[in-house]
Amino acid sequence: MAKQSLTDAKKAKFDEFYTQYHDIEKEMNAYLDFNKDVFRDKTVLLPCDDPEWSNFTKYFAQNFERLGLKKLISTSYAPDSKPQELNLQLTLFETASPKFDKAKARANGKIYTLTRDTTGDQKVNVEDLEWEYLKGDGDFRSAEVTSLRDEADIIITNPPFSLFRDFLEWIVSADKKMVILGNMNAITYKEVFRLIKDNKLWLGESIHSGDREFEVPQSVDTHSASLRIDEHGKKLIRVDGIRWFTNLDHGRRHQPLTLMTEGDNIRYSKYKEVKEKGYQRYVNCDAIEVPHTTSIPSDYAGVMGVPISFLSKYNPDQFEIVRFRHGDDGKDVKLENGTNPYFRILIRHKRAS
Repeated sequence: MAKQSLTDAKKAKFDEFYTQYHDIEKEMNAYLDFNKDVFRDKTVLLPCDDPEWSNFTKYFAQNFERLGLKKLISTSYAPDSKPQELNLQLTLFETASPKFDKAKARANGKIYTLTRDTTGDQKVNVEDLEWEYLKGDGDFRSAEVTSLRDEADIIITNPPFSLFRDFLEWIVSADKKMVILGNMNAITYKEVFRLIKDNKLWLGESIHSGDREFEVPQSVDTHSASLRIDEHGKKLIRVDGIRWFTNLDHGRRHQPLTLMTEGDNIRYSKYKEVKEKGYQRYVNCDAIEVPHTTSIPSDYAGVMGVPISFLSKYNPDQFEIVRFRHGDDGKDVKLENGTNPYFRILIRHKRAS
């Protein structure tokens, strides 16, 4: 049912998924625990963000001083550039401002910046955000927002799911640090997997499996069992397979997986197919099939095929990624019974390389 959420979203042609504050805070804490100065003296850009509604903007503005930020920039996409039936209402914050322009409010995106104490209370926080209209609609691919990308040190956001490939390339082409949300299946995109294999992109720390709830506009009607209204009247939708994608380091990716010997893996395995059949081999690749990450043997020197969920526990100091999905014939790896296991990553122990 959770997977149906994205299907419904595509049919409705919307990408209005708002990340919850606690999910952002938990992930950022992982980078801070590993390197307390990771954000210090940095300019952070939050594109695709709708600042009035965004918990990304709230988190980084409220923690501006604690993080030691140099500058915070947050941009939004123009309401008229979204499907009309999904437009958010203009906020009182905007309409009551002397800067309010009725025409620009619909056709132009907005930019929020934070660099200093503007209220005189000797603190720099969310109350000190300054805003103005962008010249264009705020599309991240525009020259206007691209220039903000070039100014930034780190880009953090929940980009439109439908534009994940384009958005990632937009960041990578400028060689920027990033923390972005995406669907687990993005790993299967050749451009994404290439970055992972080359140790230029990896999964974040706080989401290992399962799903996450996102707030969606009140006007969204997906008829999905994954949709609910919370005690505050917010409309939330549960989406399966969400992961953080990043090139900021965190401690979990350097924690080695605890492994058993091949014999013990078979003898004590909780998985029936391993216990009864042992490790099967592929017919088109000199490698064994390891159907679960917890079944990876410690004493096998060759290549092993593992599920893509392995990347949530991947330690680049412990394993080498050989390639994705294909056997020696360029086709999907195949077992002797003729089946093709779903999207296998071929790995081997580092010591065996």
